[in-house]
Amino acid sequence: MFSTFAIVITLLLLMFFAYRGYSVLILAPIMATLAVLLSGDFLNTIPAYTDVFMGALSGFLLKFFPIFLLGALFGRLMADSGAATAIANTVVEKLGASKAILAVILVCAILTYGGVSLFVVAFAIYPIAKDLFRAADIPKRLIPAAIALGSFTFTMTALPGTPAIQNAIPIPYYNTNVFAAPILGIIGGTIMFIGGWLWLQSRANKANAAGEGYGQHDEEDIGGIDANAKEADVLSTHQTSFTVAMIPLILVIGLNAILTYVVFPSINFSSLQTQFPDLNIDGSLGLWSIIISLVVACVVLILLRIGHWNNLQKTINRGTYDSMLPIFNTASEVGYGAVIASLAGFLIIRDSILNLTPDNPLISEAVAMTTLAGITGSSSGGLSIALSTLGEDYLRMAVNAGIDPELMHRVAVMAAGGLDTLPHSGAVITLLAICGLTHKQSYLNLAMVTMVIPLVAVVAVIILGTMFGSF
Repeated sequence: MFSTFAIVITLLLLMFFAYRGYSVLILAPIMATLAVLLSGDFLNTIPAYTDVFMGALSGFLLKFFPIFLLGALFGRLMADSGAATAIANTVVEKLGASKAILAVILVCAILTYGGVSLFVVAFAIYPIAKDLFRAADIPKRLIPAAIALGSFTFTMTALPGTPAIQNAIPIPYYNTNVFAAPILGIIGGTIMFIGGWLWLQSRANKANAAGEGYGQHDEEDIGGIDANAKEADVLSTHQTSFTVAMIPLILVIGLNAILTYVVFPSINFSSLQTQFPDLNIDGSLGLWSIIISLVVACVVLILLRIGHWNNLQKTINRGTYDSMLPIFNTASEVGYGAVIASLAGFLIIRDSILNLTPDNPLISEAVAMTTLAGITGSSSGGLSIALSTLGEDYLRMAVNAGIDPELMHRVAVMAAGGLDTLPHSGAVITLLAICGLTHKQSYLNLAMVTMVIPLVAVVAVIILGTMFGSF
């Protein structure tokens, strides 16, 4: 009883202090230690940190560090080469200011689906979105929701092949790949995209009818503008064409697909199994595909702009540093989850979740993923905690129920993208800061397109998957 109470208390404290702006790097070990102390296991406090917490943290780094590193580096290269801006300008030019909301959504979607970090996208697109919304006289308070819809939703969790870390995390647990349940993913992604776009367009139309325009805003010190100005010395000196800018993005998705469906299936990996007896080949191929694709895309992007970089060394270093905080934040949350899973009270919580719908583990899985994502304020953090503690159970339940692991993969990722944008979410706080807006001004619409509509999409995928299986 005390152990269960300790888990609930520390989860609430984690959520509260994360909302107040404290780093998860220090919060996670403190809350893990507090949970052990409140459980009465005083002698286990230090071993719980040195062995359980740090063991889980290092295990997560072992699996996913290359993807975080390469993803951040690729995003920085896209931004500093001018490729991200070239894509944004072309889409905006084709659609025009009259379709400002759609233009912002599509630009963010193209970039994030191609592997650019959502934070890099937010910084790069905000100045363009600001000018577009002002020209169309659409309330500025809708900009964060438009950026979030294109960056935090369907391209992050639903569309098959997306190189987002969220789509990679289930791979070693379910022996799947990033293209898991592709058609269901496209259906879910379409619901998020169309539903979110129509919602934002209806809000813009309502504001227009009420006589509300862009509004008066002090935009001298907005985060995105300052950040761009400070980094002007690393930007490429020559304008990048749309065609050249799209090549690396196409490579990330295309090469990933070729490796997954053509190259790797034709290779006999038995010699590797002999040399590395503990290697899970099926659980590694999906990760290898992403790593190779991102490496090739980074190299190609550097070569395409060779001679036009102002400071390539600084760009590479910045991209490397950009990966540090996200991966250690997520790994720390995984460490916290491992300590929680080691407590006696977790057995009660685990059994309650697993027995929620014993005949359909998809529902239980969705509840677990989105709840933990909401508590941590992070889709990757919640997904990692849930799968590291319950992944084996869900795989076993799926096999017993005749459910394809690919369907489990897709539902897990999409569900993690549900409550991950509660007000304390670091991504939400950062995005609002970039746009110079407050929760009061913009959060309602942001929550609608990043939580409510995505959860509707999850329900639709679960229903279709239950009726027709994975496809």
